[in-house]
Order: sequence, then C-alpha cells, then structure tokens
Amino acid sequence: MPSERKTHRGLTVLGLILALAMAALESTVVATAMPTVIGDLGGIHQYAWVTTAYLLTSSVLVPICGKLSDIYGRKPVMLFGIAVFLLGSIASGAARSMPQLIAFRALQGAGAGAMQPMAMTISGDIFDLDERARIQGVFGAAWGLFGITGPMLGGLIVHYLSWRWVFYINIPFGLASAGLVLTAFHERIEKRRHALDVLGAAVLSAGVVALLVATGRLGAQTTLLAAVAAAALFAAFVAVERRAPEPMIPLPLFRRPVMLTSNVAGAIIGGAMMGTITFVPLFVQGVLRGSPTDAGSAIAPMLIGWPIASAIGGRLIPRVGFRPLIWVGLGFTAAAGLALALGGAHSPVVLRLSTLVFGVGMGLSNVALLIAVQSSVAWEQRGIATASTMFSRLLGGVVAVGIMGGVLSAELAKDASIPADAASRLLAPEGALGLDPSVMEHLGAALMSGLTTVFWIIAAMAVVGFVVALWFPRLPVQAAGGEAVAPPSEAGFG
Repeated sequence: MPSERKTHRGLTVLGLILALAMAALESTVVATAMPTVIGDLGGIHQYAWVTTAYLLTSSVLVPICGKLSDIYGRKPVMLFGIAVFLLGSIASGAARSMPQLIAFRALQGAGAGAMQPMAMTISGDIFDLDERARIQGVFGAAWGLFGITGPMLGGLIVHYLSWRWVFYINIPFGLASAGLVLTAFHERIEKRRHALDVLGAAVLSAGVVALLVATGRLGAQTTLLAAVAAAALFAAFVAVERRAPEPMIPLPLFRRPVMLTSNVAGAIIGGAMMGTITFVPLFVQGVLRGSPTDAGSAIAPMLIGWPIASAIGGRLIPRVGFRPLIWVGLGFTAAAGLALALGGAHSPVVLRLSTLVFGVGMGLSNVALLIAVQSSVAWEQRGIATASTMFSRLLGGVVAVGIMGGVLSAELAKDASIPADAASRLLAPEGALGLDPSVMEHLGAALMSGLTTVFWIIAAMAVVGFVVALWFPRLPVQAAGGEAVAPPSEAGFG
C-alpha cells in the first residue's frame, strides 16, 4: 500500500535481517546447547518439549498475527513480536528447571510467531516480483550466515560461558531490529471498522494444543481423548470461519491449488525439517558420544546449503518458474532423509552430507513456494497467505517433534534397567563417568533404537512431501505477478 512517509528499504531490510538472525541463531544455538541443558537441569523425557513448546505458540500466533497485520498493518505486529521474543529469551536464560525453560520457550515462540511471518510479508510489500525473488536470496544468505555460526558459537558459549548465554545473545539483535523497523519502515493503512475473529483464534489455539497432547505419548486414554478433541475443534474452527464476517483464515484461499498444495507440502516437510534439527544433535552426543560442538557442526551443513540454494533459486524463478525448483528441492530432501534412515547418521561424513543436501532442498523449494503464494494474492490477503504457509510448516513441526519425542521416550521406558536420570547424566559434562558400564550399554542401545525410528519417520515424511509437491499446479511467473498483486509500497533506498 502507498505510504505517506517514504520507507527506507535498505534500513528496513537490515532490520528484518536482524530479526531473522535471532530466529536462525535459535534454530542452531539452542539445538546445540540442549544436550548440555539436559545435563544441567535434567529431564531427558522432556527434551522434545523445549522445542515443541516453542513451535506450539509459534504456530498458534502465526495465522493470528498474519490476519492482524492485514487489518492494522505489519509494523505494530512486527514490533510486538520482537518485544515478546526478547522477553522470552531473557526469561529462558534465567530458567532454573526444565518446566520453567519450557514455559519461557513458549513465550519466546509466541514472539517468533509474530516476527517471522512479518519479516517475509514486509519484504513482499516493498519489493515487486523480480526484486522479491532476489531479496529472498539475501534473506536466505543472512539466515545461513547466522545459522552456520550458530553451532560453533553455541559450542563456544556452552564451553566458556554457560548455556544461558545462548538466549541472552538475542538482546542486541532484537534491540537493533526494533529500532530500524520503527524508524525506517512506514505504511499507510486504510482505516475502517473491523470485526476481529476472536472465537476463531480461540478455537484454533485449542485445537493445536489438543493435537499436541494427542501426539505426546501421555497414555492411550489421554491420546484418544485428545485426538477426538482435536478433530472436533478443527471441525468447529472450519464452521466458525465460514460464518465469521472477517475470518482469521479465509477458507476460500485454500480452494486455490497453489495455496492447498503449498500448505500440505509445507506441513509435511516442516515436520521432517524440525525433526532433523531437533534429533540429529541428540544422536551425535547421545549415541556417537560427540561434543556439543560436534552436535552443532552436524546440522551446520544444512544452514550452508539452504542460503546458497535459496539465493540461486530466487534468481532462477523468473527463468524456469516455480514447479521445477519445488520438485528438485523436495526430491533432495527425500534423498537426504532416506540417507539418514539407512544408516548414514553413523558416519560423520555421510551425516553432514545428508544435512547439506537437506538444506539445499529446503532452500530451493521454500523460496519458490513462498514467492508463489505471496504473488498469487492482493496486499489485503498477503499477510495471512504468507502466515498460512508458515503456520502449516510449524504445525507439521509441532506434530512431528511431538510424535518423535514420544517414540524416543517410549523406547527409553522399555528397559527397566535404565535409571530415569541416566540419559540426562550421559549428556552432562563427564556425567558418563558415574554410570555403570551395563547401564551405559543398555542406554546406548535404547537411544540408538529410538533415534533410528525417528530417522525413519523423517525419511517417510520427506518422501511424502515430495509426492505431494508433484501436484503443484503449473503457474507461469507472469501470471503470478499479474493484476491481483497490489503494487509495492512507495519506497526507496535513499
């Protein structure tokens, strides 16, 4: 939309990059530090919940904030997200128990649920189609730069300072990002009365929570009740949205093949991605007995391949279109997932090559899916359209990580000879020295068995995601940038 004050696109992009930098650091620094956190706070059976809580609140807030941005503008929602993310980071660093850390990570995730879709939506507002493809490459490179340094930085922080500083490191990035967005980005929103879909937001939130409980391995009865509740709540959500004057998620959007295929494929591949990021570091430390730095370096190749492929893919879109990049990219992720499941995780070289290929696949497919979705709607729906793709990916991550964590916990619980705190002690510095050799043998076998099953789940999801992507419609780039797309905001670099 046109802006009365001129947006400084260069400074705005820098502010958005800093916001994404925080998210990139959290993806790898926290994953690297988590085994050490378990060694300090205990609670191996709650391992997955540290990631799941973050994903839960992120996934709930993403569509809500996407809709709010279409009503009230991107800027206030972005600033809100940064503030909440910083508050959650500070609280997470000060946590004294696993339940506290899980709760504060949920708060941090709520901030990310507002911050991440707004960064992508704002870039879609201030750049036209050709520029948008290139700027996504810049965002991908920035994500990769901070993601690559994250594992090494995380290892150094854990070794020389404390795992708590992996959260405190967000403070300068957040303050700088907020300052730049506040002063450099300007937008004019049409003022009119709105009917907020509060009921829809509440029902959707309850449905996501119920779905998480259903996948959390909390007992057969609890799982059944939660699954029934989730199904009922999602059905109720659809009914509410059909009657809402301004639905939080306009259901007619999903009649478009572009939206439907992008969201389904995004949910499946998002689960595979979050499973890889969450459980590969645990495999390296718990099974291969590597250091926190080794654990981080195992997923670092993913963050190398992703930005390079994203930059290349952004430049290829005008030449080859969306479908080839999506097909090739998700084909790579399927191959990488199968390599992990077939035993590649036991070889440091194959493990890192697999995560590299997975990152290349995500970089190629994600930039094409995102730009196709953004370019197929007008400004008034771009916020929720962008948010819907992120919501699907996050929801897939919530369900997948919940299931994978449940599988691992169930495997550890099978062997009564393994003490409840044995896995936590194994991950603590020099903690294995106090464990009986027989316990070590049983624990190692249980972790390897559970994580092997997890890797097969990741592989299956990656393959299914590729199959779904084969139905992505033929969408000429020229048509994607047609009349339905509002012109970018009046903006400049000066």
